[in-house]
Amino acid sequence: MEKIPSFTIDHIHLLRGIYVSRQDEVNGEVITTFDIRMKEPNREPALGQGALHTIEHLAATYLRNDPEWKERIIYWGPMGCLTGNYLLMRGRLQPADILELMQRTFRFIADFEGEVPGTAPQDCGNYLLHDLPMARWESAKYLHEVLEQMTEQNMNYPRL
Repeated sequence: MEKIPSFTIDHIHLLRGIYVSRQDEVNGEVITTFDIRMKEPNREPALGQGALHTIEHLAATYLRNDPEWKERIIYWGPMGCLTGNYLLMRGRLQPADILELMQRTFRFIADFEGEVPGTAPQDCGNYLLHDLPMARWESAKYLHEVLEQMTEQNMNYPRL
């Protein structure tokens, strides 16, 4: 079998950042899949499952309510490797186009207090697997160390 494109990225040199994972045309419209990479693969500990689950709930809720971007948001969800998230959006977009949106999203999570949306048993398939304190900590770290210090290296994949 052929390697899929996401397995042709040099994960040994991949930095935290925002990357275009792929762009697909669906019914005449371009869908951009972003790699929102919060951890350096194989070089730092992966995100905790509870923290990542909470980031998923808060980011998805925030993005789908953002007045400027909500009509373009298709999906936000965690990567299986627990090093980040995927964001699917309508339009032919680049990381710089959504940098300010990601800064606002992660600031929202870093500052969030209260009950995490969708964490009741009737709302979530694993409602006990949440960790708001670590979600806030990981989001603040990503915001301050990456999103507020963004460079070209954090927006262009290293290739094998």
